[in-house]
Amino acid sequence: MSNFIVRKVAVLGAGVMGAQIAAHCVNAKVPVVLFDLPAKEGPKNGIVLKAIENLKKLNPAPLGNKDDAQYIEPANYEEHLELLRGCDVIIEAIAERMDWKHDLYRKVAPHIRADAIFASNTSGLPIAKLAEVMNTELKQRFCGVHFFNPPRYMHLVELIPTPATKPAILDDLETFLTSTLGKGVVRAKDTPNFIANRVGIFGMLATIKEAEKYGIPYDVVDDLTGSKLGRAKSATFRTADVVGLDTMAHVIKTMQDTLPASIDPFAAHFVTPPVLKALVEKGALGQKTGAGFYRKDGKVIKVLDPKKQDYVESTGKADELVARILKKKDPAERLKLLRETDHPQAKFLWAIFRDAFHYIAVHLESIADTARDVDFALRWGFGWNTGPFETWQAAGWKQIAEWVQSDIDKGEALSRASLPKWVFEGPVAKAGGVHTKDGSWSPAKKKFVGRSELPVYARQIFRAPLLGEGAPTGHNGGTTIHEDDSVRIWKLDQGLAAEVLILSLKTKVHAIGPGVLAGMNKAVELAESQYRGLVIWSPDDPFSVGADLQAMMPVFMAGGAKAIGPEVAKFQQTMMRLKYSQVPVVAAVSGMALGGGCETLLHCAKRVASLESYVGLVEVGVGLIPGGGGLKEGALRAAQAAQAAGITDVFPFIRNWFMNAAMANVSKSALEARAMGYLLPTDTIVFNGHELLWTAIGEAFALHATGYRPPLKTKGFPVAGRSGVATVKAQLVNMRDGGFISAHDFFIASCIAEVLCGGDVEPGSPVDEQWLLDLERKYFVQLVAHPKSQERMMGMMQTGKPVRN
Repeated sequence: MSNFIVRKVAVLGAGVMGAQIAAHCVNAKVPVVLFDLPAKEGPKNGIVLKAIENLKKLNPAPLGNKDDAQYIEPANYEEHLELLRGCDVIIEAIAERMDWKHDLYRKVAPHIRADAIFASNTSGLPIAKLAEVMNTELKQRFCGVHFFNPPRYMHLVELIPTPATKPAILDDLETFLTSTLGKGVVRAKDTPNFIANRVGIFGMLATIKEAEKYGIPYDVVDDLTGSKLGRAKSATFRTADVVGLDTMAHVIKTMQDTLPASIDPFAAHFVTPPVLKALVEKGALGQKTGAGFYRKDGKVIKVLDPKKQDYVESTGKADELVARILKKKDPAERLKLLRETDHPQAKFLWAIFRDAFHYIAVHLESIADTARDVDFALRWGFGWNTGPFETWQAAGWKQIAEWVQSDIDKGEALSRASLPKWVFEGPVAKAGGVHTKDGSWSPAKKKFVGRSELPVYARQIFRAPLLGEGAPTGHNGGTTIHEDDSVRIWKLDQGLAAEVLILSLKTKVHAIGPGVLAGMNKAVELAESQYRGLVIWSPDDPFSVGADLQAMMPVFMAGGAKAIGPEVAKFQQTMMRLKYSQVPVVAAVSGMALGGGCETLLHCAKRVASLESYVGLVEVGVGLIPGGGGLKEGALRAAQAAQAAGITDVFPFIRNWFMNAAMANVSKSALEARAMGYLLPTDTIVFNGHELLWTAIGEAFALHATGYRPPLKTKGFPVAGRSGVATVKAQLVNMRDGGFISAHDFFIASCIAEVLCGGDVEPGSPVDEQWLLDLERKYFVQLVAHPKSQERMMGMMQTGKPVRN
């Protein structure tokens, strides 16, 4: 087997998508050359340089670490085409104009290496037509690759071959996209708008039409079709604003131009909604222009009222009756009630479910290889928790099919086209759906087709789950060693992975209470006696939001603030147990690792973090300081950094830790967590979350195999002492007196400074870890007893939002 190694990528086009694709490649440490036209004025690379600078300002941030923008190499088509010869993958991402793309292909083709992959990032242009201007040899290495916006955060990438594309090219590109860039790849057929946009935009058009039919305002539609349906919070009209109304109009126009009634029986509904057309003509293109279906006036969000042709304050909500229906856990009961309830909002919701089921059944064979591809495309590209086929199957395949066909027969559906025969007859009907343990239904092959067996997927111990497939997940896979309400301690059953123990947290948002602490201690004890290592990994995000405040309340009510001290000591002792375990403990981090969650990973032998990891010591938000050894680890690492730099003054290395803890700063990525010091340069960052467990187990096993020993307990390390505390407090006084922080903020920050600097000792005095843990616990207990901190804790528990007092 030969390796396809991507040493450098070229991105052609420094627009919104091109620049962000380049940014994500740099996130993954892949060198990038970003091309665009030569600027007419100033530096020839002016267009690209401006795009690179803009990457640092965008929110959400395309770059995991803004400083990495320097690694994007600017280039223009006039001077730098020879740079293409050094690129293994070339992604074209210019405007959606066939003629412009063809002109560019003619220009760059002579400079593309004979073994390089060439791909067009397009949201719907025919890939085979794009390839028409290429010679035979280049056609074999050309395909479509459709990233979703924003490329860093959207998991989906559609991969679209032409009839001439070599299968090995697709395999190599899928491997690169999956593991290096962390994407979920779906192979789509070369049909208009491919899979996700074809189904997703149809769904938005159907939603707009059904909302108009049942008289549902835009903001009510969004309340109904967002998180209440298990879909993206931006729902329907907010999603359109985020995507850009001009982009949406372009995709609809593509459907109009390429999907006549002879091809698509729903074609009559591919009309650009008059409201959308009017907004685009006015230049109200959504979020990028400040107004679309919504407009923000100061802090007030307003929604367009089409009757008034003006924006009104957005106050619309789902009716309580319908909201209660949507809370039903059984999908069959939920859809039955929506269909039978005589309420316009319920009828609207049934209609959009019916329209989606109808459309995907009619078009499955023409747009995708299997039903799995449709479900993953909508989940990964549009933020749905479950795909449309999954929902249909979970609600009862036969019953839903009969209801949909009944609506078609009565003329209530958007098309008279009947459901395909395979819906009612044969293997699908017998299996009760399109997803089975043998694979997902392929109408073209008339059988259930299993998952891709590309070697890259061996890195995914638990692949993205699919309702109906019945495959083991991180919740039930492997063999359970111990399980209770707080944790599951388990192992995998095969190979070297079976020699590493796994600890998974089961509490809500993986908060750390007495049960979790007991589980951690038990896991370390088991790992030391029988295994080569321990991995802390949970099958769902977050890693942990920190200590369980609710669990502290009974202790506080029974014994007051003093009773909290022993509980904090237990937390500290558990963290030290992790740190000094005789086998390596590896934290597999994804999502939020806040407060005690951050302290947990700080005490592990190594950390493996998903790119989308948000790490920080945030205790000041509830009026406390880190109490589980987080500040102690900061002081220790500062001393180690000073020693490595040959400097006796520890204070300069404390400053960063102080600011991050006092300001409750949270990293916006694992890359930024590394820059903040929460992750070490030797820690591993993975881009595909499904590879996190595999990588963490590998790290634990490798540490053990190379003779792991826990760190020796230091007899003493230097701290900044009272002069460091005085320096910090002097700065805090100015902030307090200037009105930037409150008196209580000042007190909390002073407590943080006391711990990080080692308290009232001479500068450079050696202290041990227990000294700092005792200081942490002392000030933590003081703050628990403080009325202002109690207000903050109660406010957070009651509202979920920090209180500033």
